[in-house]
Amino acid sequence: MKKKILIADDEQNIVISLEFLMKREGYEVTIANDGEEAVQRIREGRPDLVLLDVMMPRKSGFDVCQEVRADPALASVRIMMLTAKGRDTEVSKGLALGADAYMTKPFSTKELVEKVRSLLEG
Repeated sequence: MKKKILIADDEQNIVISLEFLMKREGYEVTIANDGEEAVQRIREGRPDLVLLDVMMPRKSGFDVCQEVRADPALASVRIMMLTAKGRDTEVSKGLALGADAYMTKPFSTKELVEKVRSLLEG
């Protein structure tokens, strides 16, 4: 059975490249363009992994992460935060809120694929 990945990002060029990359790796992909939509899609589709942008309209990635982690029914959903903000404080905040991994933009696609694979197999 294919693993399901939700890409939550408001930057279309990033969504397009991530979607291409994840489909090429054999994952089933859904998209959310803002934080509200991300929470809705996580609740409806129960993805195995969420690639979650921090800076999004309507609800930040931090808020989405916190909301998902507060719901015991969504405990199995893995979260990798993607952000242009790579400062230690942002990384610490994301991990403290329950993110499983953190990657700063721009990232190497090879590195991203390896991290996704290890999160889904681990």
